[in-house]
Amino acid sequence: MATDDSSHGSDSLIPSGVLSQMRGSSASSAYRVVPIDLVEVNAEQPRAVFDDEALSALTESIVAHGILSPLVVRKDRGRYVLIAGERRLRAAALAGLQEVPVVVHRAHQPARQLELALVENLLRDDLDSVEEARGFARLIDVYGYTQAQVAQAMGKKRATVANTVRLLKLAPRVLEAIQSKEISSGHGRALVALSEFVEQRRVLAQVVRQGLTVRATERLVAQQVTSRSRAASKSPALEDSAERVEGLLERSLGTKVSLRPRRSGGGRLVIDYADQEHLTQLVDILQDREEGA
Repeated sequence: MATDDSSHGSDSLIPSGVLSQMRGSSASSAYRVVPIDLVEVNAEQPRAVFDDEALSALTESIVAHGILSPLVVRKDRGRYVLIAGERRLRAAALAGLQEVPVVVHRAHQPARQLELALVENLLRDDLDSVEEARGFARLIDVYGYTQAQVAQAMGKKRATVANTVRLLKLAPRVLEAIQSKEISSGHGRALVALSEFVEQRRVLAQVVRQGLTVRATERLVAQQVTSRSRAASKSPALEDSAERVEGLLERSLGTKVSLRPRRSGGGRLVIDYADQEHLTQLVDILQDREEGA
């Protein structure tokens, strides 16, 4: 039978650095028990998929052992808005609990609430890579975080954050395949190199049908890209071909790329970077891909 958590303390919820900030300035170090009807779901919850079987197992655990780790909430006009722990809240309701233990945090800024929710879910491995990507992207696009700031907050490498966010360039069908575990996020990162959704879906079907590994998928995608590039180089519209390749590389790396082919064959590839930090990020992305992360 699954248990709610292996640890009974708030250290199991939030990294030590964040936890120390909570204890030092913005959160109560003592738990309190509140009526479950007073706890509201957080609009910034990054988790979108709740597995019925896992939720049922957690409900059984709560019936047997109670909630071993409190929910993290903020107080709002006499009610409590959930920051982290929606799966436990759902299971507690299914278990028929009238009250739940909480830790009250003064994270009133939506960005901070999302950050804490992401951290808590990531520590528990509760998010799939698509949910992670959407959470990271929201911090970046809506709340102005840089990839480096997201990486620091989540305790991850900057290249990992960059590669995770790039999954959102995939076709909806491919994202669904990742979330349903038909393919891994590694397969998804390989498919990102294909710029057209129709290509991604076609290769996805082949990957699933043949049960290809991530490495085999990377080779297949590379063959597709190379084949297309060769076909373009034979076309009289050399300039148009260069633009398509530039677009592919720019989407892959997230920066300006200039391809300058020679009519006699070959050419030069120029990758723009803004500063040393940007260059380091590009190197991290390329290195992470080479290592098959």
